[in-house]
Amino acid sequence: MENIIKDPNIGKAAFIDVETTGLNPMMEEIIELAIVLFSFHRQTGKILETIDQYVGLREPSCPISPGAYRVHRISRKAVQGKTLDHARIEAMISQAEFIIAHNAQFDLGFVKRLFPEAASKPWLCSMTGINWYRKGYRSRGLQNLLTAHDIRVETAHRADADVHACLLLLSRQNAEGKPYLLELIEKMAPQAKERSG
Repeated sequence: MENIIKDPNIGKAAFIDVETTGLNPMMEEIIELAIVLFSFHRQTGKILETIDQYVGLREPSCPISPGAYRVHRISRKAVQGKTLDHARIEAMISQAEFIIAHNAQFDLGFVKRLFPEAASKPWLCSMTGINWYRKGYRSRGLQNLLTAHDIRVETAHRADADVHACLLLLSRQNAEGKPYLLELIEKMAPQAKERSG
């Protein structure tokens, strides 16, 4: 693994997903966070292997809204007394050249409050960074995209399952035979490439 990462053609990135008490990052909080640090080939966009992964629950200081609970089914009892491993998450974020999330604007709004360093990284969005509609998909929602690509998830709308499912999705090939991850990397803004380089 050490030799692979020393190869200049191999990069490291992180995929993050959060479940929250509600939709507003200024008022609501993270109750579950999953992150996978993985290696990829810069030229081909091929995802090579998982370097590290973490998933944890967190007790919030505000109530879990009924709407949020209906989505992720995480109860107040399930998160009671739980805390995230900040040192481990920070170490994974620091190693990543960029961070990916499905609906990145949402996840970034929450993640940067607990992990300010994440805001200094380029964020790529697997929902808006790929033109799913132009490819013939009727929805860019994660569960719909997973179904369309025959990717099965045992527990939808849970951070850990969603992260791994998204990585499977990004490893699938588009009509040109390129992994979707390569599309995201190629569309990364020039300034983001400079920051990650």
